[in-house]
Amino acid sequence: MAEPPFQPRTSARRWLACAVAVTAVTGVGVLAGSTSATSESAARRLSIETASALDANLVSGGDVLLRVRARGGVGPDLRVRANGRDVTSRFTAQPDGSLLGLVTGLREGSNTVIARSGLALTMLSVTNRDRTGPVFSGPQQRPFFCETTAFGLEPAEQPDCAAPTTVAYRYRTTGGEFRPLADPADRPADLATATVDGRTVPYVIRLETGTINRAVYETAALYGADPSATAPGFEPGWNGKLVYTFGGGCNGGHHQGAVTGWVLNDLFLSRGYGVASSTLNVLDNNCGPVLSAETAMMVKERFAEVYGPIMHTIGWGGSGGGIQQYDIADAYPGILDGIVPGVSYPDPLTVTKSVTDCGLLNAFFAGQGASFTEEQRRAVSGYGSYSTCRSWEATFLNRSTPTGSCPPAIPVEARWDMTTNPRGVRCSAAEQWVNQLGRDPRTGFVRSVLDNTGVQYGLAALESGAISAEQFVALNAGVGGYNILGARVGHRTAADRRALAAAYRSDLLNTAGQGLRDTPIIDQRTYLDRAGQVADIHTAEMSFVMRERLRASNGTAANQVVIINAPSHQPQALAYELDAMDRWLTAIRADPSDRDRAAKVVANRPADLGDGCYLPSGERVREPLEHPGTGRCAQLYPLSTNPRVAAGEDLAMTRLACRLRPISFDDYPVRFTAAQRDQLRRAFPSGVCDYGRPGVEQTRPAGTWQRY
Repeated sequence: MAEPPFQPRTSARRWLACAVAVTAVTGVGVLAGSTSATSESAARRLSIETASALDANLVSGGDVLLRVRARGGVGPDLRVRANGRDVTSRFTAQPDGSLLGLVTGLREGSNTVIARSGLALTMLSVTNRDRTGPVFSGPQQRPFFCETTAFGLEPAEQPDCAAPTTVAYRYRTTGGEFRPLADPADRPADLATATVDGRTVPYVIRLETGTINRAVYETAALYGADPSATAPGFEPGWNGKLVYTFGGGCNGGHHQGAVTGWVLNDLFLSRGYGVASSTLNVLDNNCGPVLSAETAMMVKERFAEVYGPIMHTIGWGGSGGGIQQYDIADAYPGILDGIVPGVSYPDPLTVTKSVTDCGLLNAFFAGQGASFTEEQRRAVSGYGSYSTCRSWEATFLNRSTPTGSCPPAIPVEARWDMTTNPRGVRCSAAEQWVNQLGRDPRTGFVRSVLDNTGVQYGLAALESGAISAEQFVALNAGVGGYNILGARVGHRTAADRRALAAAYRSDLLNTAGQGLRDTPIIDQRTYLDRAGQVADIHTAEMSFVMRERLRASNGTAANQVVIINAPSHQPQALAYELDAMDRWLTAIRADPSDRDRAAKVVANRPADLGDGCYLPSGERVREPLEHPGTGRCAQLYPLSTNPRVAAGEDLAMTRLACRLRPISFDDYPVRFTAAQRDQLRRAFPSGVCDYGRPGVEQTRPAGTWQRY
């Protein structure tokens, strides 16, 4: 269950002083949190900022990069002490007149850093957590199987799965490959070059690998010399900006993972960006957005401690990688400054509805619904091709079962079995939400938000005439639901009301009304859902599901741009979107106005950036995109829906469980026989979904930066 929301003391979107002013009058005792007019004046003259962690309460790993500022410049008499220890020598002058220093040796818990120059005195209280976590995500999974050797790290042991950090070097060949380089000073004959801010530099990469928060992390950046966060300016070759990559999938955890979101990426590195990721930022290793947010925050802190303060961080990645960006930006704003989610979904719970609905439809059509034609099945599903439903079952339906999706890293003997090992590891995706949703003490399973009570499958198909009244009745009478083991049963599924309330309160069902309100978004939609193309689960309506949520929560979606492209034009689209997001964030940072962040985001969107699509010729067309839409893009990339929208839910899809109303047969465009009416009453004994009302237990999130 969530504790009261934790709010960082300062905005995590910019480096602010986290100083608690203390008296500037010699001889008066130091009282943290108590200020006077004199001490406030002194604090304005001298301040300490966290330059690696987002806030002084969110430090981990025993060290923190700090910046000391003073009005008119820092004098030579400055002294900095950490827990009574003089650390002044750690600080180095910077071009802007401040001092930057990496303070190490912090103890777990509270630490005190004091800076003094003349009569000015200021203090910063730093709360440090262990490198193995957690910081805010709550109790960690046990057992947790280690996979450090997949990255060439030393073998690790449970429960922390920690291994020593390694540094290696790679170089980019003129043929387009990354190859090992034993000595970064070597210059192989086939070494390529990179261009950063107009400067040509050798294309040599420093690759750091280690463990943070029980994840294996990787960071990469162009190598100039040994990085030093206290050196003036940025490292040669690094442009001062970070791309954080996220990987796809969705699974139940209990293991470290053998892949990250991929950091050796030429698109980013060749332009001078640093790149970071970890195994727990791959949703197939960890389908928990809160744990992903925490891990990204900690890894980003490590990057800044090595390379220096980060101008801005861009989120990147598709599918489950898109889920993490949307969810982190909304619930834990400041970790990512701008996001470029690809083939995205709003959150894991919304995806689960599509997965499980398709599983039920597939089973129905394989049995008593076998007479439905392929076109009728497509109309019931709402998709552009019914093969999308088949793909959902083939790829993700087993995530709803206790052990159907267990990865090889989890030994068979450790896995749950109702008879032989009832306390064993359950691999269902829901296991990653236990800290938010809680566990049902009667069953031992995570409280479930799965619900299809009252859902009228195929309603749009009935209204369009694609299926008959008899087929509609048979479908809804026979589709059924799931039990707690993920097995299909003859009755509909009902959610746990406590789980529903918790899902909304924790923002696990992403309402888009918190941090996303003022986050720049370029939704990169590679189009994969037209009939006749490769069957795929990444259907384009999901970009507009998020757009509807932005509008519903904030009154506008002006901070979200959607760009659609065919797979063949994805590289072209990605290069443009990276450049556009960088220009967008740079303009926001340079905006001197006093308007709020949301207004700055909209005002500073680049003039050439807007909704649109790429034509087969490679031309990018700018035109507003809506669902279902009109115009050249809509004609080239027609938008479909999904089983819930085809059952009458609105496009925002925010109801995990709908409220019910009595069946009114006057609402249907067909006349049912008396027998059919009786069948429908039995199929919907409590009524059908009323999408004119909020969902069951639906409420606003309890706030950002919640801890568990």
